[in-house]
Amino acid sequence: MTQNEYKQMWERSRELIKEHLEPQSYATWFEPLSFYSYNSQNHELKINAPSSFFNEYISTHFLNLTYAALQNQFGKEVRLFFRQLTDSENHLTQVVETISTNPDDTKQKALEKEKSKEQNEQPKAKAELDSHLIAEYCFDNFIAGNSNMLPRSVGESIARNPKQMTFNPLFIYGHSGVGKTHLVNAIGRAIKELHPEKRVLYLSAHLFHVQYVDSVRKNTTNDFIRFYQQIDVLILDDIQEFAALNKTQDTFFHIFNHLKQNGKQLILTCDRPPSELQGMTERLITRFKWGLLAEMEQPDEKLRRGILLSKIHRNGLSIPQDVVDFISKNVTESVRDLEGVINSLMAHSVVYNCDINIDMARRIVGHATRIENKPITLDDILEQTCICCNVSKEEIFSQTRRANVVQARQITMYLAQKHTDLSISRIGALVGKRNHTTALHSIKTITDRLTNDKKLQQLINEIENNLKNKK
Repeated sequence: MTQNEYKQMWERSRELIKEHLEPQSYATWFEPLSFYSYNSQNHELKINAPSSFFNEYISTHFLNLTYAALQNQFGKEVRLFFRQLTDSENHLTQVVETISTNPDDTKQKALEKEKSKEQNEQPKAKAELDSHLIAEYCFDNFIAGNSNMLPRSVGESIARNPKQMTFNPLFIYGHSGVGKTHLVNAIGRAIKELHPEKRVLYLSAHLFHVQYVDSVRKNTTNDFIRFYQQIDVLILDDIQEFAALNKTQDTFFHIFNHLKQNGKQLILTCDRPPSELQGMTERLITRFKWGLLAEMEQPDEKLRRGILLSKIHRNGLSIPQDVVDFISKNVTESVRDLEGVINSLMAHSVVYNCDINIDMARRIVGHATRIENKPITLDDILEQTCICCNVSKEEIFSQTRRANVVQARQITMYLAQKHTDLSISRIGALVGKRNHTTALHSIKTITDRLTNDKKLQQLINEIENNLKNKK
């Protein structure tokens, strides 16, 4: 293969990384990187980076994601090196390997070391379990405020006494970026510190589904279920990912029941309350309501300022007060946005060797606002369709055959197929548990009517304009 073909493989790797990062994080840490060379003999991929700061930050925060993307294109043996500019005047560079090498190599060495150690020790009653908790997320750097007071207090109570059943399950819900993942990891880490014998496991609902599908393919489903039944504290992030995945839901239902009945703690996060979960079986929704429902709201200005100051202090930065005030007042959507702006300020300051000031903050915040451009979701389509058609979500999800409700339901499915990446089967399941045939018929009906129905054309144009304006 030619170097140009390897360059294209690098670009495809970046696209995979981009799919899993917030736009601001990707723009800051991966857009400045460029392909230099790939050696197929020793599997060395060399990438140009503006400074050593990129190597250090990517190795610390995005190593597993980066290698997963690279291995998808270059194979398991790929090793990443950064070419860093050390003297811009004379164009001198330095080539360094990522601080942590290929995670598969690291894991293999760790396994070999552990195996050697076990040969000289008596076996333990339970095998050690990697909790997969995110190390940087703890209570010490979780800033408390009115928007997260209840879930934080309950989380601390669970950490002190994981055997209590009052808050089991703990169901934390709120919009993306309000700190749900940080909080549940903080709870998990506190439990491990106070009760080291507890088997704590954190993972996303998406990963749970992938593992389940893999177990079905390998005919090891019983082993899969048995493994999860041995967990003492199961933390499952983004439970809404189970929507319309009926077999995965059934398997989790049995795991849930076993853990609950045996006094094991479940902690779940979701982007909405259980009552608004479409495509989820009623028996699971009922169980989600058994313990405590705790909402995390978007942070107010006081909390945003506290989060900013904490982040600045942890990174040893010096940022003027007017910059802090400007960011806390203008970056209002989520904690991730705040952290992305601070990361960009750090990168600009290091790369361009300049102080952080209000002009820099204005440029970065303005850029972050422009690239946000969130994709249209099924929830967005439902909301605008209900407004324009003067019906409720409950009516769309119901079995009623009233003409205006049927039309609104069909429009919802048509627009979901047009503006989202959802499959037709998933659209049907999420819109009142309809099957693939019903969803396909709805989409075709609207498509055919649009050729000569001017009123319908105007209605759909109105809905689509509202969706664009809301973005």
